[in-house]
Amino acid sequence: MAEGEEAPPSSSWEKELADALEEGGCDLETVRNIIQGRQLPADLRAKVWKIALNVVGKGDSLASWDGSLDLPEQSIIHKDCQGLIDQLSVPEEEKSVLLVDIESVITFYCKSRNVKYSSCLGWIHLLKPLVHLRLPRSDLYNCFYAIMNKFIPRDCFMKGRPFHLFRLLLQYHEPELCSFLDTKKMTPDSYALNWLGSLFSYYCSVEVTQAIWDGYLQQADPFFIYFLMLIILVNAKDVILAQQSDKEEMIKFLETSPANLDLEDIEDLFSLAQYYCSKTPASFRKDNHSLFGSSLLGLKDDDTDLSQALCLAVSVSEILQANQQQGEGVRFFVVDCRPAEQYNAGHLSTAFHLDSDLMLQNPSEFAQSVKSLLEAQKQSIESGSIAGGEHLCFMGSGREEEDMYMNMVLAHFLQKNKEYVSIAKGGFMALQQHLADINVEGPENGYGHWIASTSGSRSSVNSSVDGDSPNGSSDGKGVKSLVNKMTVALKTKSVNVKEKVISFIENTSTPVDRHVSSSDRVGKPYRGVKPVFSIGDEEEYDTDEIDSSSMSDDDRKEVVNIQTWINKPDVKYNFPCNEVKENGHMFPSHLLVTATHMYCLREIPSRKGLAYIQSRQALNSVVKITSKKKHPELITFKYGNSNTSGIEILAVERYLIPNAGDATKAIKQQIMKVLDALES
Repeated sequence: MAEGEEAPPSSSWEKELADALEEGGCDLETVRNIIQGRQLPADLRAKVWKIALNVVGKGDSLASWDGSLDLPEQSIIHKDCQGLIDQLSVPEEEKSVLLVDIESVITFYCKSRNVKYSSCLGWIHLLKPLVHLRLPRSDLYNCFYAIMNKFIPRDCFMKGRPFHLFRLLLQYHEPELCSFLDTKKMTPDSYALNWLGSLFSYYCSVEVTQAIWDGYLQQADPFFIYFLMLIILVNAKDVILAQQSDKEEMIKFLETSPANLDLEDIEDLFSLAQYYCSKTPASFRKDNHSLFGSSLLGLKDDDTDLSQALCLAVSVSEILQANQQQGEGVRFFVVDCRPAEQYNAGHLSTAFHLDSDLMLQNPSEFAQSVKSLLEAQKQSIESGSIAGGEHLCFMGSGREEEDMYMNMVLAHFLQKNKEYVSIAKGGFMALQQHLADINVEGPENGYGHWIASTSGSRSSVNSSVDGDSPNGSSDGKGVKSLVNKMTVALKTKSVNVKEKVISFIENTSTPVDRHVSSSDRVGKPYRGVKPVFSIGDEEEYDTDEIDSSSMSDDDRKEVVNIQTWINKPDVKYNFPCNEVKENGHMFPSHLLVTATHMYCLREIPSRKGLAYIQSRQALNSVVKITSKKKHPELITFKYGNSNTSGIEILAVERYLIPNAGDATKAIKQQIMKVLDALES
């Protein structure tokens, strides 16, 4: 790297970074703002990585260990560690100490995590870039642990879930390449196992690996590795498609392709990865967040078998939100593949109808419909229509037996190598449920801009989601009535809606009216769904709550400077408070409110001025807020989403806020602005 006098602009930011690191109390955001994607100076890399991995100030985990190197597979560990030492250019007298340090790190990790070591795990390659930093043993272990915990996905082995997900991402962006590799039976785990398992260090030189990790760790997004992997394949696409060699040779070519990366390639690699990332639905991350980290959420059985997925799935909530956003980003052109009678009875108003039954019953008409679909998509994009989007999302009924033909239509588009093809998760049933779960009142005069009915019949919207009468005889206040009320309320900016939300947040004595059928028992929430916003006294905790903080893991939390965050331009309010655990323990914290999110920064007692980002919650994910009658300053926030069985509470947070009135008023204002954004 050039000296300061030869490159003044470079030395200027390097000195600023060095000074900030020297002062201490530097968080990842500050570091990112100074570096701005430039290559890290080698002498500052260790400090920056420790901040990015959140291990600054961590204790020595090995301090209480007896140091016994006595695992059944110890000879394999020793041999692999010796192999790493032999690759390093370090003085002979230091090699023996370094060997013991590396072997101790792996042995202690195996013992503490109850994992059996195997050379194919690639840990030696993960340690290589860290060993080059010449870290003390305690920091070496903490960094290794943090990388394993946050950046190496679960099931990172042959036929593992992470590789099925990568195939879906490849198919979404490069269907021709994906189809070619599928034909050759070259699955991602056959060539990318060591890409993902070693974060490219298996094949790349130490210098290139460190440059990749500089950017990747600063991203603080474990999913970003998927887009780096994608770009490596995209860059090799022409060569791959022209390959005439046998399968084994092709796999070897693919597997070793990261070795061709040079330092000057890294900037372009990240730029392209950012571009592909911006063209990928958010559901890619949200629906697969359990792949990374040690949160208990990751231990839940996942009901989605990605190996059987036809294509990438997108949540209905993302479909609705995406096309209301301005500017760049993912926008969907929704294709409703249900039979005509179901579509006419009720459909997303921006959806194009393509009757999937035609594919077998009338192929020529189906072909004409596909041409019309693509033309309609093109025109809607050119005109800037809210229905326009270059991303095709197919919507079925949500019932497996009915969606068989839709799957055939999907396969048809995929065979034509159409990019950006996805499926609406849960189909129209999930859309109904999502709209019903929002549970907002409004004048009953139509389905608003979300649900439209072509035939005048609304039986589709009233179809059974969780046991409703199919004929909708309960005085018209079935699912159709609820969806009708909610969509019109959002579209017409109903004053009643706003007043009720304000009433709920300010905890006045008047409860919010709920949607109740005349045939319901008194007080029974409509269709068994809890009111989204409820008011009243919280005498005891719900038995189905999940305490989000109980699933937290300090090793995954980002450490930030409190004052830096309070002074951020997008932070509108800061409320000092205490986070309250279910066992009664309280932690001094700060509740920060932006235009769209709430953040909880939990103070770190041993590190004055710094805090963990304890939680980050979108305001539109709030499903319930309550306060204690006897302790009005104790506020409970419940966050969640909807599925076919109702509202699922995903997180619960409780805060003791000295000025609860001010806090709830501020949050009320932001929720109203989120509603306004949806309405417009």
